[in-house]
Amino acid sequence: MTGTLYGIGLGPGDAELMTLKAARLISAAKVVAYPALAGGDSFARSIAVDLLGNDVREIRIDVPMKVARGPAQAAYDQASSEISAMLETGLDVVVLCEGDPFFYGSFMYIYARLKGQFKTEVVPGITAMTASAASLGLPLAARNEMLSVVQGPLPDDELRLKISAADSVVIMKVGRHLGRIRAVIEGLDLLKKAHYIERATLPNEQKMPLAKAPDPAPYFSMILITKEVDPWL
Repeated sequence: MTGTLYGIGLGPGDAELMTLKAARLISAAKVVAYPALAGGDSFARSIAVDLLGNDVREIRIDVPMKVARGPAQAAYDQASSEISAMLETGLDVVVLCEGDPFFYGSFMYIYARLKGQFKTEVVPGITAMTASAASLGLPLAARNEMLSVVQGPLPDDELRLKISAADSVVIMKVGRHLGRIRAVIEGLDLLKKAHYIERATLPNEQKMPLAKAPDPAPYFSMILITKEVDPWL
């Protein structure tokens, strides 16, 4: 018999926001895999570190932060091979994933490679998007309102179109694009309704009006726009 592949959503960073199921599976794991910046630390591992057993076997997935997809695909190929070898011995493998595994989560690339070969289970997690909304006190959508999740690297024309079409907007992957994104939002006369947050739920969380946000922004940052004054009424 082969082992089961688990994709575990860890939530946005605060370990107390993990689900009970996620914590149980991590605590019982004999093999744990997790993404890490090539040559750097793993944020995913840092969230779950207090739950890892002393004898757990760790598979580190070094993911290069490059625009080209080739290097990252090679990293996931290598990781899938190592994980497959463990699953074939009958051991379960828990793959840690920041946020939710299927919402821009790194686990989906492992899942795509191994889902046809092994039993898999995905444990959802709280996304940084919903955690940020909670921290900012901004309901994202009510009644028939439309929420859009937009990627910061998009060209200005696409940003304008997508922001204009929605009632509420979450802009992810802000980073070095913050100044350009802010100019687009200001041009749409929405700057006063735009909020910035970085490192949501962590001790060094920062939140402020977008007008005062740092440029460039750190990797773990996003912008939320709610066009309704009181969308919950």
